[in-house]
Amino acid sequence: MCTHRPSCPTADSPDHHTAVIVAAHPEQGWSLLCNGTIVFDDTGELLPDGRIVDPYRTLGPLAVAA
Repeated sequence: MCTHRPSCPTADSPDHHTAVIVAAHPEQGWSLLCNGTIVFDDTGELLPDGRIVDPYRTLGPLAVAA
């Protein structure tokens, strides 16, 4: 699917999320990459074969109740 030179990583590559964005929909919270991966603002992903990549989130400092 990718016509960029050098080619973007395939959806099966570990660095697949670095592919070029071909359609961005920030109002809906997602973007389509040229390798067919859909990435969501919450860091989740939907791969072209239907597999789901769960969001990865880092937790900030925990608030302590006074």
